[in-house]
Amino acid sequence: MSTPDPGRVPGQGRASDPAHTPELAAKAAHLRVAVVGGGVAGLVAAESIAAIGAHATVFEAQERAGGAVQSGEADGLAFDAGAESFAVRGGHVRALLSDLGLDDRVVSPEPGGAWVAGIPGGAAPLPKGGLLGIPANPFAEDVRRVIGWNGTWRAWLDRLLPPLTIGHDHSLGRLVRKRMGARVLDRLVAPVSTGVYSAHPDDIDVDVAAPTLNAALTRAGSLSGAVAEITGGSGRAPGAAVQGLAGGMSGLVDALIARIELLGSEVRTGAPVEGLSRDDDGWTVQVADPDPTAAGSETAPEGIEGGGADLSGAPLRFDAVIVAADEATARRLLAPHVPELAAVVAGSSPRIEIVTLVLDAPELDAAPRGSGVLTVPGSHTAKALTHSSAKWAWLRERAGSRHVVRVSFGSAGEDPATGALDDEAAGALALAEASALLGVALRPAQLRGSHRARFVQAQPSAVLGAAERRTAASAAVAAVPGVAATGAWLSGTGLAQVVPHAKAEAERIRHALLWG
Repeated sequence: MSTPDPGRVPGQGRASDPAHTPELAAKAAHLRVAVVGGGVAGLVAAESIAAIGAHATVFEAQERAGGAVQSGEADGLAFDAGAESFAVRGGHVRALLSDLGLDDRVVSPEPGGAWVAGIPGGAAPLPKGGLLGIPANPFAEDVRRVIGWNGTWRAWLDRLLPPLTIGHDHSLGRLVRKRMGARVLDRLVAPVSTGVYSAHPDDIDVDVAAPTLNAALTRAGSLSGAVAEITGGSGRAPGAAVQGLAGGMSGLVDALIARIELLGSEVRTGAPVEGLSRDDDGWTVQVADPDPTAAGSETAPEGIEGGGADLSGAPLRFDAVIVAADEATARRLLAPHVPELAAVVAGSSPRIEIVTLVLDAPELDAAPRGSGVLTVPGSHTAKALTHSSAKWAWLRERAGSRHVVRVSFGSAGEDPATGALDDEAAGALALAEASALLGVALRPAQLRGSHRARFVQAQPSAVLGAAERRTAASAAVAAVPGVAATGAWLSGTGLAQVVPHAKAEAERIRHALLWG
């Protein structure tokens, strides 16, 4: 396995960067940009700033960078504890990985499909040939197994309903309920919606989750016909494919940090930003005093050349600021400078917990539930399970005879069932849920180790009204010179949306600093 290739030397920039001329390069070398937040959005923005020869300083409040992209360890085995893959649509993430020298680590998941649990009979394979769980053919055997004959005949009525309101429904739940009935909605669409978007179908915007569905509905005259047209019988909507990194998605974070540092910029962890202020000379970033008694605390780094400071709480001066923090933090820091942002309603932020189990369970060798299980809302305390060592060949090879299973808790409007539990109790609950969802009696003695990760997820991008809120918030920030904002609360969730948005915001700041 190769190591990341950070690429160019400090100050050189890319041939396509706007600072590749000597005059602009000299100007860029004196520019300093603060990036608040060291998730993937912040790291991508900082790398884009550093690529022109300017100095970027990333301030990350946690002791590690990466945000939702993080690794975990249990029983001496390292694995993805947060995001485990990226959507290939748009090609933005793959282009970034290629630029970072990670092409040979890109992998695709194994072909085993997912199951759905919480239906009569316990569980069944998720039907093929659908879109967001909507079947193209309700009479297909794998669809009938989930929704039963009554559900099948009700779904068939979709073909007979008059197309008077076709194309006018924005709520995925309302559309499916009206056209194909409650069983399709509850047993097929809702498990996919809550598993993928952490939101109920009633709250999902059809035009965001499946942009071509309403138009196809108008042409086909039925919902099932529209799904058949879009999927072409493949069972996968365009852009739905995902890929990952051998060794884990944290390799992306490591490579971005290596690139940033090679280009002469820096990433400071354990550095929460308390406030931002500005005057005619630029921006001041106030970093909280480090806690000298905190476990793992280290000597503060020396000031960087050109007016930097250590983390003693002294203010740091910058020409511009990119806020790449979570929505609550971003709003707090931006409020004094972007007053119009207060008029934009904040999005909901579901709390998600992922408990990863390392198991000595030969009975899982046959991957009894494929790559994982989605649940009918209300049927289980977990919303989903991923049999990671069955889904990813690189992890299966690393695990040897062991199995790695991720159990996910929490959704919009529903706190995770593990929220009030300690780590041991959370691991026990995850093991019980894994037994139920996999259909295998897993014993506590088979648990070799567990890891727990907590996230506050940005409002899912497909939720009704989210696109309008993101547009309004972005416009408010863009109207203020010298500041930019990025992250999932503005771009939409998922690396395929986060990466291009972060690059675009960094480019806006670069352009303003070089030519403004």
